[in-house]
Amino acid sequence: MSQSDFDSLVPPGGLDRRGFTRTALGVGFAAAAGPVMAQTTIRTSTAGLTVGEETIDVNGFKLPVYRAAPAGQRNAPVVLVISEIFGVHEHIADVANRFARAGYFAIAPELFARAGDPASYGEIAKLIAEIIMKTPDAQVMTDLDACLAWAQSQGADASRSAVTGFCWGGRITWLYAAHQPRIKAGVAWYGRLVGANSPTWPSHPVDQAAQLKAPVLGLYGGKDDGIPLDSVERMKAALQNGSPAAKRSEFVVYPDAPHAFHADYRPTYRKEAAEDGWKRCLAWFKAHGAV
Repeated sequence: MSQSDFDSLVPPGGLDRRGFTRTALGVGFAAAAGPVMAQTTIRTSTAGLTVGEETIDVNGFKLPVYRAAPAGQRNAPVVLVISEIFGVHEHIADVANRFARAGYFAIAPELFARAGDPASYGEIAKLIAEIIMKTPDAQVMTDLDACLAWAQSQGADASRSAVTGFCWGGRITWLYAAHQPRIKAGVAWYGRLVGANSPTWPSHPVDQAAQLKAPVLGLYGGKDDGIPLDSVERMKAALQNGSPAAKRSEFVVYPDAPHAFHADYRPTYRKEAAEDGWKRCLAWFKAHGAV
């Protein structure tokens, strides 16, 4: 993909590092408790939850993750929360907290950690070139597999796992649902479905639709300038010619919603669509056994 593929994903005014939580590569998640994300409108209570930063060994690399889970609860279902191109900032951590309040063992991995820290970039072109395009899909799949294994080692039930993601993470959601047979359901929030292939990204969701191992619910905006609705139609057609899980996949398009309508820290946030999508997400997981 090129810079133009990501232009619609940038917050107004560019990348302000004050708006993103530094991960284990820098300040740490705890620092976000202050005014770092003053624009965030939703703050989820962590009372009764076990939350914080952990590291997971992935073939010798210490992968930083944010974990949120019901305190003292064993055998909780697992949900992998995949971030936007901006990494695991406070909003993504809060989404993990919301899942924990719903009974999930939620893991938000910092999948860009090997390439660098997205919060340290002030220019979108450099972020894409030096971080995003240096994070191969195959590496991401391996990292997510390690997250599932780690969740199991912590007492969660990885046989009842789900995956969800936003923007870049929405694309990864589709790909992981085609990769990992333990996943029961996925929910992709405005993730790109088509694109040019490269050694780093050898295929895209439309190419892997037929191989889905879990049904995915796609939540998209009708006014998303970066994801034309004709790509949604292409994906629908590909799904209908695919696996049983592919054929059970569905789309919901919110006609007046732009890209990033779930991101409550950005002007693109649309409360009605975001809340409806959240309810549909939890219901989708429950309907397909990830609960």
